[in-house]
Amino acid sequence: RDLHSFPTRRSSDLGWTVVGMARRAAPLPSERYHHMVADVRAPDFRSKLTAAIERLDAIDACIYASGIGHELALPAFDHEADVFATNLLGVVITAELVLPRMIARREGHFLGLSSQADQLITPSTPSYSASKAGMSAYLEGLALACKPHGVAVTNVRFGFVDTAMSSGTRPFLISADRAAALVQRCMVKRPIRYTFPWRMAPLVWLFGLPARLRVWLS
Repeated sequence: RDLHSFPTRRSSDLGWTVVGMARRAAPLPSERYHHMVADVRAPDFRSKLTAAIERLDAIDACIYASGIGHELALPAFDHEADVFATNLLGVVITAELVLPRMIARREGHFLGLSSQADQLITPSTPSYSASKAGMSAYLEGLALACKPHGVAVTNVRFGFVDTAMSSGTRPFLISADRAAALVQRCMVKRPIRYTFPWRMAPLVWLFGLPARLRVWLS
């Protein structure tokens, strides 16, 4: 149920040559798929990503689908830096290495999987919502900067996807396969922002309203 495996499988089935990176081995039955074990938080991530890029003559599309979240359990701050490193700094490093190659060709599409939680202020998972807010703002800023150079950037904002991170009963829960199909649709239409399900957006806003009021009234 890992989300990254579905767009990878779909892309290789369509005849694309795909290089996938994850913290664990994830072999797929395709001669067109090459897998590399890497952690975006590790010091060697830049070198491993560079090696992955060099396997390809050109990069038509890059999907950043890494994401983690942890509840804040004060007084401990054990996981906060890891969340920012994975959800935000990882996408910055990936863009740093991938986008210049796309810009040089004046062609390509960079997609990042953010979250509708990017609009929340929450005391329970402040690092998750803040890192996703930074990711969304960064991707959309990059989209405006890269568009004149022929390169598209898309900020994909899902709600709950049925992966290990959000397992269980959740409102508007979608399967990982469904999420991958929507990512593939984004690769065709190339929007700057894609939010799904859109009906969840006002509920997220209402859910975050009490915390915003506490901030405004403090």
